[in-house]
Amino acid sequence: MNSSVLTRYRVMAYVTAVMLLALCACMIAKYGFEVGKDLTLVVSQVHGVLYIIYLIFAFDLGSKAKWPFGKLLWVLVAGTIPTAAFFVERQVVREVQPLLAENAPEPVKA
Repeated sequence: MNSSVLTRYRVMAYVTAVMLLALCACMIAKYGFEVGKDLTLVVSQVHGVLYIIYLIFAFDLGSKAKWPFGKLLWVLVAGTIPTAAFFVERQVVREVQPLLAENAPEPVKA
């Protein structure tokens, strides 16, 4: 497995989590204070597109790491629970780093 697979997942996990928090703030403003209706629409659409990209990258990482279905499902759903993606991302990195080390090429000796 290439380290770029993990990097893509990590970037999208953070971006998706931040956008979900922004969407939650917009929803509070929209329904709690009746302001920001247009902003909420834009943020929700942006989060939706970014979440689809997150799903693709998370599925790619999970298939290459050979995760069981339950773990893959939890990682995919983490992008829909506010702040969960931050915690799941850290757990995923701890589990995938040893796999990357196993697949690293041997240094060339002179």
